[in-house]
Amino acid sequence: MRSAARVAIVCAALCAAACARAESLGTIGPTYPIAEQNLLDFIMARLREKERSGELQRMEDLAKARATQSIRSPKPVPGLHRAQTARTFYFDPTFTVDRNITDESGRLLFPAGMKVNPLDVVSLSKHLLFFDARDPRQVAQAKELIDVYQGRVKPILVGGSYLDLMKSWSRQVFYDQEGTLVRKLGITAVPAIVSQEGSRLRIDEVVIK
Repeated sequence: MRSAARVAIVCAALCAAACARAESLGTIGPTYPIAEQNLLDFIMARLREKERSGELQRMEDLAKARATQSIRSPKPVPGLHRAQTARTFYFDPTFTVDRNITDESGRLLFPAGMKVNPLDVVSLSKHLLFFDARDPRQVAQAKELIDVYQGRVKPILVGGSYLDLMKSWSRQVFYDQEGTLVRKLGITAVPAIVSQEGSRLRIDEVVIK
């Protein structure tokens, strides 16, 4: 017991000495204030500098011009060409439901695993006409097809300005952003017109006359 008491006393003394030394370290070397500039202040200073030089206004004008151009003439869909040979093929929109689909009251409409064809539920009310408005011959052919189908056509561009065409035709014109529809349907050449035949979509790639 006496040896254990001595060990405890020695440990306590060592801890006390260590604490005493830790409290009196003092200053080691010279100290300086933090000189790094605040990031927000730096950004604001650069913006004010660009504003004074007129560079900021030029950047804003360029951004507006690019935005306007992207709206007037969206990026054309890559990989398409003018139809050189007439081609007719079909697309089956049937898909397999990956989860139960219910109505607003919770009644089961389509169970998971069931095959569903949207055309069995909703019919295609208009023909879909894909063409490139940068090509005057395609525009003329599209106008002729719209007349043939007595206006029951939804014009969809894959290139060119849909705004200019809307003004010229005085009717709504759409754009296949990023080629989502043509890739889904397998269209590789334009003009192409899509029609419903029963539970399938018929796609005709049309040779310009």
